Amino acid sequence: MGAEQANGMAIALAAGFVGQAAAREAAGLAVDMIRQKKMAGRAVLLAGPPATGKTALALGIAQELGSKVPFCPMVGSEVYSSEVKKTEVLMENFRRAIGLRIKENKEVYEGEVTELSPEEAESTTGGYAKSISHVIISLKTVKGTKQLKLDSSIYDALIKEKVAVGDVIYIEANSGAVKRVGRCDSFATEYDLEAEEYVPIPKGEVHKKKEIVQDVTLHDLDAANAQPQGGQDILSLMGQMMKPRKTEITEKLRQEINKVFFFLTTIFFSFLGSIKFG
Repeated sequence: MGAEQANGMAIALAAGFVGQAAAREAAGLAVDMIRQKKMAGRAVLLAGPPATGKTALALGIAQELGSKVPFCPMVGSEVYSSEVKKTEVLMENFRRAIGLRIKENKEVYEGEVTELSPEEAESTTGGYAKSISHVIISLKTVKGTKQLKLDSSIYDALIKEKVAVGDVIYIEANSGAVKRVGRCDSFATEYDLEAEEYVPIPKGEVHKKKEIVQDVTLHDLDAANAQPQGGQDILSLMGQMMKPRKTEITEKLRQEINKVFFFLTTIFFSFLGSIKFG
């Protein structure tokens, strides 16, 4: 917000802000309350004439809170639609701005990719075409290296994540899902400027149990349940092609999502209450 760290007073020209010292100091107080988790269930209303910096303050608050806190900007023209009701558009954007952090303990293979070799085989359809039968991948950590033989379906996931030698990835042992974490920091000096996130080489063994943290929103859960993955038969594909209209998320589905979320929250806090300290 362009304020001093010691006393929170706004600097006249800082962080892209010019003037509006009182508004920036008030927004800084709101940011501090949000970080202290004292703004749960409350809202901040920025009122004023047009072109006075309300949107700039909102963007500044979002930048101060970081990318983990969902921020959903919208304009008035987005509310008007011939396919979706106005209340539906507003509710959808509200739920886009409500974030959830899901933590899971999963069995994974994690490390830096040192070898990625797809193995080809003769196609079952005949002719000169060839198909990928399996893929050989080597993962390296601080403690050692492990070579894995993966199914061709996991190779498709590697291609989708654009995995290359030198990337740090993890593969879930149960589902085979692949996640690219970033580029190993040993390659950080290759270029002067690069839009790449560098991460250190993982510690421990390649095969381990890891806590996976996912930041999602309530709208992500709504959309995942409103449009389940259909089959690959011709009827399912035709049904997807013949449905150009936007899918409207029903209130019943939202209530089901809320019920599951509050149920898990209740179990978590009851578990904390049963723990005896000391």
